[in-house]
Amino acid sequence: MSRLTIWDAATKAELQRTENPDEIAAALREVGVRFERWPVADLPPKAPADAVLAAYKPRLDAFLAETAAGTADVIQLTPEHPMKDALRDKFLKEHIHTEDEVRFFHEGAGNFVLHINGRVYDAHCTQGDLISVPANTQHWFDSGDAPDFTVLRVFTDTSGWTPHYTGTDMAERFPVQVG
Repeated sequence: MSRLTIWDAATKAELQRTENPDEIAAALREVGVRFERWPVADLPPKAPADAVLAAYKPRLDAFLAETAAGTADVIQLTPEHPMKDALRDKFLKEHIHTEDEVRFFHEGAGNFVLHINGRVYDAHCTQGDLISVPANTQHWFDSGDAPDFTVLRVFTDTSGWTPHYTGTDMAERFPVQVG
């Protein structure tokens, strides 16, 4: 189930916790983050990337036209993936990207943790969630020690996905609440 927890970054006081998708969307919209629920395509578990892309093509085409993003692909990460630890470590530290980071969770879950205006927003995204983190938003991502997800990634230029680390200890101070 999707969940949003918001803390005061200075005091670590919990300010809000909700599993209501409408409340999640409203709270994130206040800080410029898009969150919405899409119907999940009826595909077998661990369907090939091309089947996942094809299943979401009409909705994805509309999203690409609306946002002027260029293209989309699919990434699948499982606990057995030989590079899972390296991929996880790459995004565990607070960083920014030079373009929006858009993810739709076809399967599995992960946490986008955002550091905005003195608050920390832990958005636990699950199957059916779309999140769009605006360019230059301080954040980190974690899907736990045993990542298991299939997500659509939407982008204009993949070089915009290069993480630019902020050098803060925010990710250590606010570890994700996986599950």
